[in-house]
Amino acid sequence: MIYMTRTGRRVATLVAVAATGLALNGMATASAAVAYPNPGRVTGSTGAHDPSVVKTPTGTYLLVHTGNNLSIKTSTDRIAWRNAGTVWPNGAPWTTAYTGGAANLWAPDISRHNGQYYLYYSASTFGSQRSAIFLATSPTGAAGSWTHRGLVIESSSSVNYNAIDPNLAVDANGLWWLTFGSFWSGIKLIRLDPATGLRSTLDTAVRALATRPSSVSGSVEAPVIHRRGGFYYLFTSFDFCCRGADSTYRVMVGRSASITGPYVDRNGVALTAGGGTEVLASHGSVHGPGHPAVLPDVDADVLFYHYYTDTGAARLGINLLAWDPTAWPYAY
Repeated sequence: MIYMTRTGRRVATLVAVAATGLALNGMATASAAVAYPNPGRVTGSTGAHDPSVVKTPTGTYLLVHTGNNLSIKTSTDRIAWRNAGTVWPNGAPWTTAYTGGAANLWAPDISRHNGQYYLYYSASTFGSQRSAIFLATSPTGAAGSWTHRGLVIESSSSVNYNAIDPNLAVDANGLWWLTFGSFWSGIKLIRLDPATGLRSTLDTAVRALATRPSSVSGSVEAPVIHRRGGFYYLFTSFDFCCRGADSTYRVMVGRSASITGPYVDRNGVALTAGGGTEVLASHGSVHGPGHPAVLPDVDADVLFYHYYTDTGAARLGINLLAWDPTAWPYAY
């Protein structure tokens, strides 16, 4: 979601996948998909950028996305969405050293653990490596209920990564991890202390998960790790965001038996060598779908993302994910 460079628009790759008989927001899928699906039906407040979603114990969906002081939306059915205020109604002054004084905060990641909502988010400016990831917690997730818990990690020209686009992942052993990154040397992973949600003081390694060494721009960002079966799936975005209908973002995936990697794509190419299997790309009036979030739900694993319309407006995209016989995901 950072660093804009002019590129040509990518044409969506056609794919063929088997039917699963699941439904998207109550609508049955076709017997086979021959192209990337359009987003499922969403209504109400549908403008969003870098969405992240958690489901509350009462069944309500709570979505946080990039915006001034971090915007909140809610839905009871995953279709109709309404605005629900901001995380920081009174501002977040601890972030302004990284935002140049602006209130716009990026790429939140919301999840629920130990009866609390955890929110990781980033503060930066476009094209800058002067970035930071912060943590907030809340008992309810409601606007104004959040407590600032501190800085998790920051970046500058003294390191080879960019501290934006955080995602909390808990492994099969209960260990907490934060993946993040954009451009420069790609996607990274650090250990967290589950007692605080902040960076571990016992394991301070910064591990490399994905990079695009042959790409002039190094354009891989917006990571999210989803654990399913015996694999950890690392979803990322390749190419360029934030250019309206000219955006070329696309959702990619690789997997590993270990949360720390190595991750490989369907063809066995390491993600640290530029590998990645495409899950969703531009097609028709859907431009630059990316910044994925994956939420396991009662009907399926749900893929949330943003995309741009023909007019350049950012919109919330929702599709379901199914898994082929070799345990690779596809959107429908």
